[in-house]
Amino acid sequence: MTRLMSVKSGPFAPPVPVREVTAVSADGARLHVEVHGPVDDTAAPAVVLAHGWTCSTAFWAAQIRDLSVDHRVIAYDQRGHGRSPAATMCSTDTLADDLEAVLRVTLAPGERAVVAGHSMGGMTVMAASARPAFREHVVAALLLSTGSSNLVAESLVVPIRAGRLRAWLTRKLLGFRFPLGPVTPVAKAILKYGTMGAGASPLMVEACARIAHACPSRVRYTWAHVLDLLDLDAGVRELRVPTAVVTGTSDRLTPPVHARAIAAALPECVGLTELTGVGHMTPMEAPELVCSRIRELVTTYVTSASGVIAGDGTGIDTGGVGVGEEASA
Repeated sequence: MTRLMSVKSGPFAPPVPVREVTAVSADGARLHVEVHGPVDDTAAPAVVLAHGWTCSTAFWAAQIRDLSVDHRVIAYDQRGHGRSPAATMCSTDTLADDLEAVLRVTLAPGERAVVAGHSMGGMTVMAASARPAFREHVVAALLLSTGSSNLVAESLVVPIRAGRLRAWLTRKLLGFRFPLGPVTPVAKAILKYGTMGAGASPLMVEACARIAHACPSRVRYTWAHVLDLLDLDAGVRELRVPTAVVTGTSDRLTPPVHARAIAAALPECVGLTELTGVGHMTPMEAPELVCSRIRELVTTYVTSASGVIAGDGTGIDTGGVGVGEEASA
């Protein structure tokens, strides 16, 4: 289980949940789930947040704080991350199993929600797209800084020409087996280069580094191997709900080529937004923009209680957006 090292104050300090529950996945893996929002949680529309590789529910602090004012926000730790114990099996199928378990334990039968996934969380959404619980409960989705295949080949973390050498070095770097160690100035500089845009504030980098460094090396290595072999292109085509896509133009881990390919393949894409100068950590680097996208999806596709309302997604901005000011908020 991940050591909790998140920041203690400021906009990226994790809010205290209204309640915590445990979801049990298909293989018996236990998942830590947090519910935030109004005490009368049945009156607020539901939003489910799935974080990425090496992160935890703490990664969504800004979104939870903003959305929980008038939404029921459900955030969970992926297996081996945060407060969810490591499990024997790690694969895209188990990611889908885990999301199904979270949906079933937190939502009433037939209740509909917007699901947002960042990086590996977005891959979770794609992996689960054809699952029964996903089809029952998810009315719209937001994919943030993610890809469906060819992650190592397309990665720009190693700044050399594409080819076998770059792929080999990228694989070794992402699959680094040893602990990351303490959060030092050098460690933060390395993390910022690999995962964030140049405009990311020291506060953002500090919060992100504390979360990533808390992930156990064995968990980080195991999931790196899964991501290396990723092929969820079929899952994109099965994602048959209105889906918005967001990417940063300075994302080295999942460059915009991934978002563009996903948007082109989605059955019902309702917007591709490219954030100028933003890196891979879009929920932290552009928190207001991400919250706005989630709210737009909720407003367009979910009623204040449950169920679907008409909407064609025209409220979703499809143009490139420069968010230099938002990214430093």
